[in-house]
Amino acid sequence: MSRGKKYKASIDQFDRQHLYTPAEAVDLVKSSAKASFDETVELAVRLGVDPRKADQIVRGTLSLPAGTGRTARVVVFAAGEKANEARGAGADVVGADDLVARVANEGFLDFDIAIATPDLMGQVGTLGRVLGPRGLMPNPKTGTVTDDVERAVLEFKGGRVEYRTDKVGNIHLRIGKASFDRAKLLENLHAVMEEIHRAKPASSKGRYVKAVTLSSTMGPGVRIDPLLARKVDEELAASA
Repeated sequence: MSRGKKYKASIDQFDRQHLYTPAEAVDLVKSSAKASFDETVELAVRLGVDPRKADQIVRGTLSLPAGTGRTARVVVFAAGEKANEARGAGADVVGADDLVARVANEGFLDFDIAIATPDLMGQVGTLGRVLGPRGLMPNPKTGTVTDDVERAVLEFKGGRVEYRTDKVGNIHLRIGKASFDRAKLLENLHAVMEEIHRAKPASSKGRYVKAVTLSSTMGPGVRIDPLLARKVDEELAASA
C-alpha cells in the first residue's frame, strides 16, 4: 500500500516497536494528526481470549467521561408511546415495521447505534444477517434492547459507546478527537481500559491484554505498554 508524505513523516517521529506510556502515545498521536479535518483518535486492544467460545466474547457499553467528540446517529425500532419517547429524546430515525422494511429492502444503514424495544425484536431479528456483521444488532447485554428507550437514546447521544471483540479477539473504539487536550484523551483511555478489565471473562486464561495501540484516522499506530495502559492517573494529574 502506498502511503502519503504526511503519514511517512509521522512514522519518522517515533519508534514503531517501542512500547510507550499512555501520555507519550497520546502526544505522538496528536502530533501526527495532520489531516485537514479533525481526526478521530482510535484505540485498539488485542485480548487473549477465544471469541469462538461464547463465554469468552467480551462486549458491553460504557460512557466516555469526555465524550467522543461526535454525536452518534441513533435509530430506534419502537411503536406507540415508546416511539414518541425515542423521538423526544432525539433519536435520528424511529419506526417499527416501516423501519425494518427500510433496512431490509433499501439497505438503509446510515446510523451508528440501533436500539429496539423487546416487543419488536422478533421483527428486528430478521435483520440479523444485515446488522450482525456490522455490529449494529440490538442486544440486551449492551443496553440496546430496552423499554427505557428515552434513557438509552440520551446515553448513546451523550457519549456512550458499545464495544465487542471481533472474530480474532480485538476491540476497536474511538475515544475522542485529535483536537481533544491530552487530559481528556487520557481520561477516556483510562475509562476504556478499566471497563475492558472489568469485563474479563472468568474462563480467560493467561495474559488478558496482549497489545494496546492508539492511532488517529490517518496516522500510524503508536503502541502502548499493556502493563501501563491502566496506570494513567498520575499522568492525568500532570496534564491538568
